[in-house]
Amino acid sequence: MKIAVIHDYADVFRRTRAFARLQAHEVAVHTDAYTDPGRVVKQVAGCDALLLTQQRVPITRDIVAHLPQLKFIAQTGRNVSHVDVPACTEHGIVISAGADSSGGSAYSTTGELTWGLILAALRHLPYEVERLKQGHWHCTVGTRLSGHTLGIYAFGHIGGAVARVGKAFGMKVVCWGREGSTARARAEGFEIAPNREAFFESADVLSLHLPANKDTRGIVGAQDLARMKPTALLVNTSRAPLIAQGVLVAALEKGRPGFAAVDVYEQEPVVGASHPLLKLPNALCTPHLGYAEHDSYETLYATAVDQLLAYADGKPINVVNLAAIGKR
Repeated sequence: MKIAVIHDYADVFRRTRAFARLQAHEVAVHTDAYTDPGRVVKQVAGCDALLLTQQRVPITRDIVAHLPQLKFIAQTGRNVSHVDVPACTEHGIVISAGADSSGGSAYSTTGELTWGLILAALRHLPYEVERLKQGHWHCTVGTRLSGHTLGIYAFGHIGGAVARVGKAFGMKVVCWGREGSTARARAEGFEIAPNREAFFESADVLSLHLPANKDTRGIVGAQDLARMKPTALLVNTSRAPLIAQGVLVAALEKGRPGFAAVDVYEQEPVVGASHPLLKLPNALCTPHLGYAEHDSYETLYATAVDQLLAYADGKPINVVNLAAIGKR
């Protein structure tokens, strides 16, 4: 097969153990970051199979229509929200997307980054590091964790991990979310906010850990952020659409919350410093690094290669659109 690997920004795939298993196939790896769908068509044209690295540039109906030779898509991870599955099915393109192939490591790596952002923001680390390189000594005063309130919105795998670290740091951890989420938090001995308003009002650090779907899109609105303290830090390492469009930028400009640390954006990748958050002095922004860690990539790509080889052998696995099988 002729295989295209796109959006491998850090050029990781060729350094994984899984890459050598494709030696019998022709593999082209593309590492550039872009949002232009035309670049997808250009890089995948003439290929039989496509390996998608997580959820990056959407694979739309128009893109699919311009790739008549494409027969198979292997997705790292199980999320295919960025792929037009019906269009692929109509064109006979089989999609394989395995169950969470990270073996749980995505929970720890995203949780670790959450704490990296919290500590970097509260202690002004990026600013002070840059000033020291420029010949200056420290000029800011940080905020400690102990004795302050950590708000966890959704006590799932990642939210729970972040909550436990907050407790270890001596923080008062207060949780909010749906009934199942709060029940899990309560079972571990964590406090539940009396209501939504109190949750946003009381937090010194508030971290979002909800899944992204139609029910959670825009679940955090302007009124929620307006209730936060002018000294509070909002952290989002989950998904950008959890916060209503444009609301976070407006809230930061008004000073409630006083600071935000984000790893996710409405449209990714963000290139050319085009996102308005990057222009704000009270926002710390990272380029979706939550899962970008060597061991996670090893397992993600291993599953994707399993799917590619299974398809090449005529026995596809983890198929999302069974109706596409046999159309070619």
